[in-house]
Amino acid sequence: MSLTLAEKIIRTHIVKGEPVAGREIAVRIDQTLTQDATGTMVYLQFEQLGVDRVRTERSVSYVDHNTLQAGFENADDHRYLRTVAARYGVSFSKAGNGICHQIHLERFARPGATLLGSDSHTPTSGGLGMLGIGAGGVDVALAMAGVPFRMTMPSIVKVVLTGELPPWVSSKDVILEILRRLGVRGGVGKILEYTGPGLRALSVPERATVANMGAELGATSSLFPSDSVAQGFLSAQRRESDWVELFPDPECGYSEELEVDLNSLQPLVARPHAPDNVCAVDEIAGMRIDQVVIGSCTNSSYKDLMMTAETLRGKKVHPRVSMVISPGSRQVMEMIARNGALAEIISAGARVLENACGPCIGMGQAPPTGGVSLRTINRNFKGRCGTADSEVYLVSPEVAVASAIRGELTDPRTMGRAPKVRLPGHFLIDDSLILQPPDDGSRISVIKGPNIAPLPECGALPDSLNGVVLLKVGDNITTDDIIPAGAAVLPLRSNIPKLSQFAFSGIDPGFAERAGKAGEELKAGVIAGGENYGQGSSREHAAIVCMYLGVRVVVAVSFSRIHRSNLINFGIVPVLFLEDRQYEAVAQGDSMVFHDLAAEIAGGDTVRAVNETRGERMDLKVDLSERERKVLSAGGKLRYAKGRLGTAAR
Repeated sequence: MSLTLAEKIIRTHIVKGEPVAGREIAVRIDQTLTQDATGTMVYLQFEQLGVDRVRTERSVSYVDHNTLQAGFENADDHRYLRTVAARYGVSFSKAGNGICHQIHLERFARPGATLLGSDSHTPTSGGLGMLGIGAGGVDVALAMAGVPFRMTMPSIVKVVLTGELPPWVSSKDVILEILRRLGVRGGVGKILEYTGPGLRALSVPERATVANMGAELGATSSLFPSDSVAQGFLSAQRRESDWVELFPDPECGYSEELEVDLNSLQPLVARPHAPDNVCAVDEIAGMRIDQVVIGSCTNSSYKDLMMTAETLRGKKVHPRVSMVISPGSRQVMEMIARNGALAEIISAGARVLENACGPCIGMGQAPPTGGVSLRTINRNFKGRCGTADSEVYLVSPEVAVASAIRGELTDPRTMGRAPKVRLPGHFLIDDSLILQPPDDGSRISVIKGPNIAPLPECGALPDSLNGVVLLKVGDNITTDDIIPAGAAVLPLRSNIPKLSQFAFSGIDPGFAERAGKAGEELKAGVIAGGENYGQGSSREHAAIVCMYLGVRVVVAVSFSRIHRSNLINFGIVPVLFLEDRQYEAVAQGDSMVFHDLAAEIAGGDTVRAVNETRGERMDLKVDLSERERKVLSAGGKLRYAKGRLGTAAR
């Protein structure tokens, strides 16, 4: 049987089901990663499972999101994460070591292995031939406990790369071109598998950039082969023993095929406020800018920052522009410091931030009121940067640095000869900020600060439900819309009661209060949404705060993969409108009754709802696996899993 690369990895890890597109499968997970914005909840959930030690090949806890310590909250969370990692056998990457995806690529990603992460950009490791999948925290906690990860088997899309990138055009332009063609929903239920002669000229960091932003397509994952380029990268990281050769079989079949001629690409830009709102830079060149940000898990590699430094050499950042740089890892920072590139960046007038996510997650560096910010990050959702009326444009480092010099959006091809940057034969290796756990952590005391609140629980699914539509929203609602990021909110990620007060605050500041009043009237919350509800980050907090506020049903035209799973994980029923007319007929404030909810979820294809406000009966579609029905009936995945793990232990 001829197999794709993704099928090869899945077949060597499958423990249940048939790897046929659309069917549910369970796969063994080799490695997990968490980051501090999602990690506190993951480990609080893991502690509830009663497992004495992680059961993966390797699990790593990174601190890279909430590194701004304006109060005690983030520092307390970091202490909790450090102690809980030592207690249960998890490697702990301290604040300052760098961004989880960059470090994992450098130090832990392994071709042919599986990686589950509580961050939507976990597929970054696909640049090294590893099947990385983003998921909600409960799924990661269970994987750490040795429970296989269940998902719908994706279809596999072949992306053929031909030719070679022209000067000043980068891998960021490759994925922006694919986003332009497919859109933010174009990868839902799919794995993008890259192949073709164009691969030879793409380094592992460049491949990782493409794999990283596959998340913006809604893709389950993205994969590159493990070839001589991957071998060279691992050798330079002194990890030769992790390399294995991995290619798809020559005659394997794909569900779709897409070809990108690298020779024909030009510098691209994603305009506000969506990663797929893409056009050529030269179409809107000349636009005045206020800020340039180079960094994030997408473009903060050694190659990216060396290109930035070489372009800045002997030049100055425009007086009107604030330019900031965030190296992706301490390895990158120290290497550019030692070879003089960092001095060129500083001399040009750029500001250097710590090795962390920073501006990408809204943790500092918000643009001015109405400002224009060019960023090499992966998302430009409205308000994510911290300034509600700013405009964020997604660009390559080449476009970013050229524009910083000119003070306006600039096609870098007008800058003369492009600098040539090659990866070093050997990277600087210093893993001293990655703390390894003791062999026996049973005597470690796990320290929880006062901001770490107990986990809220959801009860079993009721037989019937008397609800009210708390909110109606449109298409492409993001998890940033549901629960925002930023310096004011991120420190509350381990305190759901306080965090819940920010739910939908950017769309409707009165949502949390309205949900509370509905609860006082013994009415459950219902949310109505359009297409691709819940796109973006994997943050399960977007589901948890809704559960905490009494939401039990979300009815939408369609859901993003991760958020749909998170809703189920926390006992919220995701159902689908059968036709557009139904969506149009629902309004905020409508009273909706679900008379036989538990029974219909347990075994039906539809849920019957009565909109009492409008006197209309609605049949809504149920699209759930048998296991998902049981999870919802139990009141969420943690309750369901604890029962099963307890039974297995007995």
